[in-house]
Amino acid sequence: MKNKRFALYYALSLLGVLLLSVYPLKMANTVVTLMQTVGSVPSEQFPKYIIPYAPIAFALLFGTALMPLFLKLLKRYALLGATASSLGVFLASELILESKVIVSSTSFVPLESWQMYMCYMPPMQYETRTWTAIDVLMGEYSPSFKIHFYLISAVLIIAILNCIYGFARVIATGEKGRTRALILQSISAAAFLGMCILACFTAFYRDGELTVSPLSAFLMCVFFILLGLTVGIFAASLTLGKRKSISITLPSLLASLTVLLMYVGEACLLSGHLYLLGNGAFFEPLVGNFVSLADVLIIIAAGALTALCAAAAQGKRKVK
Repeated sequence: MKNKRFALYYALSLLGVLLLSVYPLKMANTVVTLMQTVGSVPSEQFPKYIIPYAPIAFALLFGTALMPLFLKLLKRYALLGATASSLGVFLASELILESKVIVSSTSFVPLESWQMYMCYMPPMQYETRTWTAIDVLMGEYSPSFKIHFYLISAVLIIAILNCIYGFARVIATGEKGRTRALILQSISAAAFLGMCILACFTAFYRDGELTVSPLSAFLMCVFFILLGLTVGIFAASLTLGKRKSISITLPSLLASLTVLLMYVGEACLLSGHLYLLGNGAFFEPLVGNFVSLADVLIIIAAGALTALCAAAAQGKRKVK
C-alpha cells in the first residue's frame, strides 16, 4: 500500500513541477530556436525572465524526477543530495544561458546585462523611458547584481524540494512529525513563488525612480518578508525538537540575515543605492545610502514572523 501511495505521490509531484515549468521551458525553447536561426534574440521577442526561471525549472525537474533514486541511495540524506545536485544543475544551465544568449535591440547585449536592466521596471517602460546621465539605476554592468537573482533562485529550489521530499518521507515512513512544518513551508514557498511571478511581469510597478509608489513599496515589503520567512521555515523544519536557541532563535536569525543579504544584492544592482519606500525621516537611509528605519523594520519582521511559525511547527513537541 505504501509503495502504491508513494508511486502516486511521485507521479503527481513530477506532473505538478512539469506544469509549473511549462512557461519557463517554452521560454528556453524560444530562445534556443532564435539563437540557432537568427543568431540573437530580438528584444521584442525576448521572453520575460528566462533567467533565472528556466534554470530553476531544470533544477526542480531534475530533483523531482530522480527522487526515488535519491531516497533509495541516500536515505535520510536524500534531500541534501537532491538539493546540492539540483543547485548544480541550476548554476550550470544559468551560466550557459548567460554566456551564449545575445539580445538585440539597437545593439547586441549579453542576456545577463539585458536581464539586469529588466530588474528596474517592466520591459516596455524600460524601453520607452527617457534616461538621463545622472540616473543611478543605469550604473555599469556588474556580475554582483546577480547576488539577489541567485539568492531567490536557491531559496525557491531548496524550499520546493524540501516540501516534495518531506512529504515523500512522510508517505514512505509514516512519520508525521514534520507535517506542520512542511505545510507551513508549502504555504510560504507558494506565496513567495507567486510574488516572484508577479515581479517578473510588473517589476512591482517600479518606474525607474529610487522613490517608489505606495503600491510598489507594499509589494516589495511583502516580497522581502516572504523571502526571509521561507528560509526561516526551512531551517525550522530541520531543527524540530531542539532547544529553543536552535529551533526558534536560529531560524529567526537566518530569516533576518537572508533579508539583509537581499538588501545587499539590491544595493549592488542599484549602484550602491536602495529603493526608498516613501518620503520622510522613516524612509531615509541610516548609513550612507543603505537601509532606512523602514528597511530595518522589514528585516526584524521577517525574523519575528519566522519565530511564530517555528513555534507553531513545534506543536506539542517538547522543546528543551
